[in-house]
Amino acid sequence: MGKTGLVYHPAYLEHDMGPGHPESPNRLRAIMQRLDQSGTAARLVRIDPRRAEDEWVTQIHAPSYVATLTREAPSSGRVSLDPDTSMSPGSLEAAYLAAGGALAAVDAIMAHQVDHVFCAVRPPGHHAEAGRAMGFCFFNNVAIAARYVQRKYGLRRVLIVDWDVHHGNGTQHSFEDDPSVLFFSTHQSPHYPGTGRGTERGKGAGEGCTINVPMEAGEGDEEYRTVFQKALVPAADEFKPEFVIISAGFDAHKDDPLASMGLTDAGYSELTRIVAGIAKRHAKGQILSSLEGGYNLTALAASVEAHVKALVAC
Repeated sequence: MGKTGLVYHPAYLEHDMGPGHPESPNRLRAIMQRLDQSGTAARLVRIDPRRAEDEWVTQIHAPSYVATLTREAPSSGRVSLDPDTSMSPGSLEAAYLAAGGALAAVDAIMAHQVDHVFCAVRPPGHHAEAGRAMGFCFFNNVAIAARYVQRKYGLRRVLIVDWDVHHGNGTQHSFEDDPSVLFFSTHQSPHYPGTGRGTERGKGAGEGCTINVPMEAGEGDEEYRTVFQKALVPAADEFKPEFVIISAGFDAHKDDPLASMGLTDAGYSELTRIVAGIAKRHAKGQILSSLEGGYNLTALAASVEAHVKALVAC
């Protein structure tokens, strides 16, 4: 078994998009309470995030977009960025610490302090485009981490596995013309944000390095396991990633209110083991997992615990 790290910071709770918003601070409260009460947290190496430097944020996001967020950050109340996404006074700092949590996780893995890390961060990131916040997301945490591990540590090939129920449009668009990043996504279709068709396979030199597998409503553990074994594993084994990142959304759970899929806690554990097998074969077991969606608090906490326990067992 390798060592597993946990990134968390109370500042993540200060990002608040208002009463009734599904992406609420209670998501992290539920996760941390579950990990603490089960004793799982005691088995994890705590990793403190840092505030991501603009040098790394702007590897993915336009400097003008970063400047706009800074300029519009409110000192009171909320500022709307898109129909689903708003900033409170604590939002921008939380976003910088979420991206910086992923960077700190990379550093801990590359320093051999841990083998894998789960980043319990918010706001999530995979919908954030180069110049646009959307879908609850400000900075694309996993995309920033992928570029960071390549440019700071010289790793050439990074695999990003996105099992959130919503397609990671921002991540796909960050790397669709880049053959050094293999992006694999399962997502409910048709569903927000409307991207992620199977015909979207990348562009130019990156053609074939984007793999989208749209899933039908109601599909669950068996269907996901089959897709991962038959579509992800062969592609990853051919690609031979040197580092593995998971966009770990848990909103494909059967009890999630924002989707209609059928995954269970055990299903997430199995998907984790499949991805860990890829990481063991090609990437020295190195996995960075960063929280994306998941909106039923009980299901989210149970699924995260199952995911983290599977990492601990790797």
